[in-house]
Amino acid sequence: MTIANLDVDSDSFKLPVVKATCGPNGIVVSTLRNDGWVTLDPGFLTTAQCESKITFIDGQRSILRYRGYPIEQLCDQSNFLEVAWLLQKGCLPSRSEYDGYRERVLKHTMVGEDFRTLLGSFPRNAHPMSVLASSVNALATFCPDTCDIDDDEQLDEAAAIIMAKVRTIVSLIHRRRRNEALLYPDVTRGYVDDFLRMSFSIPYQPFESDRLMVEALDKLLIIHADHEQNCSTSVVRIAASAHANLYSAIAAGINALSGPLHGGANEAVLRQLEVIKDSGIGVRRFVEDSKREGHRISGLGHRVYKSFDPRAKIAKQWLTRIMNERSFNPQSEDRELFDVATELEDIALHDDYFISRHLYPNVDFYTGLLYKAIGFDSEMFTTLFALGRIPGWIAQYRELLKDPMTKIGRPRQVYTGEPQRDYVPIEER
Repeated sequence: MTIANLDVDSDSFKLPVVKATCGPNGIVVSTLRNDGWVTLDPGFLTTAQCESKITFIDGQRSILRYRGYPIEQLCDQSNFLEVAWLLQKGCLPSRSEYDGYRERVLKHTMVGEDFRTLLGSFPRNAHPMSVLASSVNALATFCPDTCDIDDDEQLDEAAAIIMAKVRTIVSLIHRRRRNEALLYPDVTRGYVDDFLRMSFSIPYQPFESDRLMVEALDKLLIIHADHEQNCSTSVVRIAASAHANLYSAIAAGINALSGPLHGGANEAVLRQLEVIKDSGIGVRRFVEDSKREGHRISGLGHRVYKSFDPRAKIAKQWLTRIMNERSFNPQSEDRELFDVATELEDIALHDDYFISRHLYPNVDFYTGLLYKAIGFDSEMFTTLFALGRIPGWIAQYRELLKDPMTKIGRPRQVYTGEPQRDYVPIEER
């Protein structure tokens, strides 16, 4: 075993090294606590909380792989349900495995009338992410016989239920916000196809999904399916370490994803593009003003990617196809916003100010425009992000439970507050 040597003052430590198959190796620092030391790493910039076999990112080389498969290949040749199986099981499914998994998920897409009553108790203008998190948490009460985390069959069933019902729940939230009749799933249709039907069709009228929109949304779900140990995934793992059931852990992840610095960023990008379009000053002037005043431009830069975000490239390809193949009117809002985005991207890719700071377009730069082109309003964007992230959260949850090194999450701190002091009665203060 490789050993790292650490010398601090008069103390000397020998720390085991864990070799990675790709990316940086890890130094195990757990034993430092026994000798009165902890590592201080705000934001966990260099701290690995686990070993994982699920997703690999190389931010310097724009690499994102699920179980070793490049995201570009999966978006080109696979579909969301197959990727969901891959993330959870570790390998691509055979035809019979895929068909069985697809059938298992689709049979759970219906939600009962009591659950619909629960959804109806939320205000129509409630934020969709709050409703989604509450609804997923509530699934545990509707499916109590799938909450035993030590039973693999129950976990398989809970995973299929969440994959199925979150899709239905998101469509119902979307329709309630628009005061439209709620629709039931059609298990004879595909996962994404039927989601769009439930979201946009008119009751009792035939509905044919736009195949381009179905494919575009399928790819969006794939590029969001997992992303290493990000904020919401870390929250899911922490909840799992306490042996919270799968529903509770996924709900915790949804709540973390709702933050504007995490899943809500694509909504911020769209608002920014609208501001630029409506300002009349042009993209170049907006960029120069932002640089001079030190304002951050939404959608540029990423904590991990120091070159182009590969997910952004895929999102742009599909948005470009939609703009070209659906012949959006040059004066339409969607086309105008797309033109603003492409000009802003071109500036960012060729301006030394952005290049030197590694501020390249990230996944949020184009996904909001894609969701809007498909037909969703901006407050629904993060629920669609969550829908895509479900299989990754499930895979991370189950990997943690099976890891023999797992302990309940309990970060340490470096205390810098007051030392011991005596209580002073209120009359003497």
